[in-house]
Amino acid sequence: SILQLLILSPNYSSLTTLSGLEIWRIEKLQAVSVPRKSHGKFFTGDCYIILKTSALKNGSFCQEIHYWLGKDTSQDEAGIAVIKTVELDAALGGRAVQYREVQGNETEKFLSYFKPCIIPEEGGAASGFRQAVVNEREYVARLFVCKGKHTVQVKEVPFARASLNHDDILILDTKSKIFQFNGLNSSIQERAKALEVVQYLKDANHEGKCDVAVVDDGKLMADADAGEFWGLFGGFAPLPKKTFSELDGKDNDFPSKLLCVNEDQTFPLDCEDLTRELLDSTKCYFLDCGSELYVWMGRETVLEDRKQAGLAAEELLREGNRPRSHIIRLMEGFETVIFRSKFSKWPKKVETVVSVESRGKVAALLKRQGFNVRGVAKAAPLKEESQAHIDCTGNLQVWRVNDCEKTFLSFYEQCKFYSGDCYIFQYSYRGDDEENCLIGTWFGQKSIEEERSAATSLAHMMVDSLKFEAVLVRLYEGKESIEFFTIFQNLVIFKGGASTGYKKYVSENGTEDDTYSDNGVALFRVQGSGPENMQAIQVDTAAPSLNSSYCYILHDGDTLFTWVGNLSSSMDHGLAERQLDVLKPNLQSRLLKEGSESDQFWKLLGSKCEYPRQKIARDQESDSRLFSCTFSKEVLKAREIFNFMQDDMMTEDIYILDCHSSVFIWVGQHVDTNIRAHALSIGEKFLELDILMENLSQETPLYVITEGSEPQFFTRFFFTWDSAKSAMHGNSFERRLSIVKNGGKPIRDKPKRRPTSSSHTGRCIVPDKPQRRTTSSSPDHARVRGRSPSFTVLAANFENPNARNLSTPPVATKPSPRTTPRTSPEPGKPHQRADSIAAISALFEQPRPNLIPKSRKGRAVNKHQPEASKTEPEANANETTPAAEDGQTVTPAKQEDAKEGQPEDVEGLPVYPYDRLRTSSTDPATAIDQARREMYLSSAEFREKFGMTKEAFAKLPKWKQTRLKITLQLF
Repeated sequence: SILQLLILSPNYSSLTTLSGLEIWRIEKLQAVSVPRKSHGKFFTGDCYIILKTSALKNGSFCQEIHYWLGKDTSQDEAGIAVIKTVELDAALGGRAVQYREVQGNETEKFLSYFKPCIIPEEGGAASGFRQAVVNEREYVARLFVCKGKHTVQVKEVPFARASLNHDDILILDTKSKIFQFNGLNSSIQERAKALEVVQYLKDANHEGKCDVAVVDDGKLMADADAGEFWGLFGGFAPLPKKTFSELDGKDNDFPSKLLCVNEDQTFPLDCEDLTRELLDSTKCYFLDCGSELYVWMGRETVLEDRKQAGLAAEELLREGNRPRSHIIRLMEGFETVIFRSKFSKWPKKVETVVSVESRGKVAALLKRQGFNVRGVAKAAPLKEESQAHIDCTGNLQVWRVNDCEKTFLSFYEQCKFYSGDCYIFQYSYRGDDEENCLIGTWFGQKSIEEERSAATSLAHMMVDSLKFEAVLVRLYEGKESIEFFTIFQNLVIFKGGASTGYKKYVSENGTEDDTYSDNGVALFRVQGSGPENMQAIQVDTAAPSLNSSYCYILHDGDTLFTWVGNLSSSMDHGLAERQLDVLKPNLQSRLLKEGSESDQFWKLLGSKCEYPRQKIARDQESDSRLFSCTFSKEVLKAREIFNFMQDDMMTEDIYILDCHSSVFIWVGQHVDTNIRAHALSIGEKFLELDILMENLSQETPLYVITEGSEPQFFTRFFFTWDSAKSAMHGNSFERRLSIVKNGGKPIRDKPKRRPTSSSHTGRCIVPDKPQRRTTSSSPDHARVRGRSPSFTVLAANFENPNARNLSTPPVATKPSPRTTPRTSPEPGKPHQRADSIAAISALFEQPRPNLIPKSRKGRAVNKHQPEASKTEPEANANETTPAAEDGQTVTPAKQEDAKEGQPEDVEGLPVYPYDRLRTSSTDPATAIDQARREMYLSSAEFREKFGMTKEAFAKLPKWKQTRLKITLQLF
């Protein structure tokens, strides 16, 4: 009877339309559904079939089937489990991968379904359930051995001294207390994972109300818990080097062998190299890799042949005395990455069309038997808008790299990039109740390697100066992440370059300098998802650069065209209007719809020819994978962690989260400093390995994230995230032990980082309630190019009203929180075009105050300074970069050090006399931070108390000034 294991399923459609687990147990050679409340409970005398269904982000479903064999199961039940697994796969369309799981040697993927562990009970369906705990009087103490760094395999062993050893971790579960014995050679990560089993036993067997004790092997210190533990084994005695052993669970590696299955017989194929061409779609094959035996089934094979191949694989392992080897069965077109990697040549994976013939036959058969079975529902693709998951109201600083130095860019230049240059940017913004910082490098397509290396080195120095609390990101032109575009909001990328490195490259190689010229011919592609995320990218001035999905801007001096593709949206049209205001604010554009171009338009592009006309598919976010990494001697080894969660990441290790469009390198706080410095190199090595065979680009965005500084666009990939766990004291074992002993609640050890103050306004970098600039562009509201309300207001001031026809009257608009005037034109001086462009851009971008990486503190106002000195805006000092005597550019950090002897106080704090700041004062200042009393003292009062002149104080090095301030605080 076909598919009887499905007959008792309460809802057949749930097998393919809902994510989760479905479990059946073999009882009297039949498959019986296991209630959901009993999932995770296994008995040594039974066989189980487990179906795992996962919903992917592309809208499809991924299904994997496992059949679990207990150590006491019969051969007949094992054979039934094999047959029913094949039938279940056929009912699902032959797309599922099937795994054979043997008790005590389960795969990590299988164990990840039942975190933290599974502990099989003695007995089975025929003998009845064995109860480990009958009542409190008859509680039986049990001893378990735990193995595994990422997933834990738990096995009950005899309660005897002979079970203890130096290599493993053992858990003794008694009536009143649970002991964890840490073998001398066990790792911190293994001890931390074992504590999850302790927590499980505490909740399952003791209702969470028993004591937990840890006994460390090799420690001779007197301890009450250790004495009690050894007393249960008859007293303390040294353990031999190895007293408990078992099979490693893995056969020795040997060269992979390919065998063909034909009528219950197998014969090896004589081939020097394994290639995809050796596999015939009408046959089944074995790929024997020692610890794994793969069964490959051709798409054109019949159901009976697949069953026989599964039974033949079981017989092969039985004859070879390999009970612990895994059997993995897979269908043609749905091979796993590991299987494909065994072949030297494997074509790029293409999406296989799944036949519904077998599913239709199964449905018809079950209906004839009286069961109402609905067909397999098709998955609908997820319609999710791309979100940056980052606050866009923060502060941005940008530097251009020139040779080995960086040059600070003014507010009006920081959103204009060149393809021949490298840039460094620092973005500070409000995160989850704390300030976050993002430091990144952007490499243009034509930038030179020397400047890329210099940019990387300078960015590392900036991260080091912030004590690794900043996120580091590496970006390439054309492969930017959505977070990058969001924080820049309105970005223009020009051809050519402005750095000395690019100019030198052009002159030495004799190549053409194609740097953008305002008076020349240039073509820009406009893209983005809204007014707060739009880009104008200069492309080759040729017809093949066009695409029907975009809008373009073409200019030749004073000649200006806007080309609208037939597949572009009304939002794209609005973005093109806004970019015209930035590129050519003083010119009126001629609108050209695709198919109605003028001869002059094609002449500027060289000639009329074919260009892409298909709809551009938006990049969809792929499902994320987490890998644990070890890096030594330039060799990277990565191991996937299935069904990952926050607790899977240990503070002593490095992990890689692969999201296909971006790769995150997570570095624990207890990682060695030398390895931490190579975090970016580890990400580059990961891209080279391409473990998932996804054809990852070497230019994929790389993020380096330090534990405790995780941004929201990283934590969103986890089902839950508790920031308090990263702030706990100690290593991963000590943290987990604290959680177990405190009822499962992490206790934060480190205070949250306080948001720093802006050096210009004295307020928090990001307002408590972020205010985003919203600009609507309704397709029903027709307007002439450039006639946004903000532009009209500025046009009245900067342009001659007789020069252009202003169709929209001026409208007063409320400025954005990030929009504050930086400079004011000198009276009587005519306005230049550059000033107009800069003023217009100011309405779309808010000025970001200058945040020096080495010091995020502001400056206190000196009450003894002249009134004019107080009101002079410090922003002017950041907009221009004065030249030093030797002709080198002075960076903002150097300007900060060059300022005369003001102590680095926090701006915005009130200033008090010295007598009121003393701890023994009769009239002490109230409502101040007592730990920072010296920060409330003006520089004049400070010098007066030490009897120093302004010039003498200025000559002191920074460390001496700081030491004097600390001394003053101790008065």
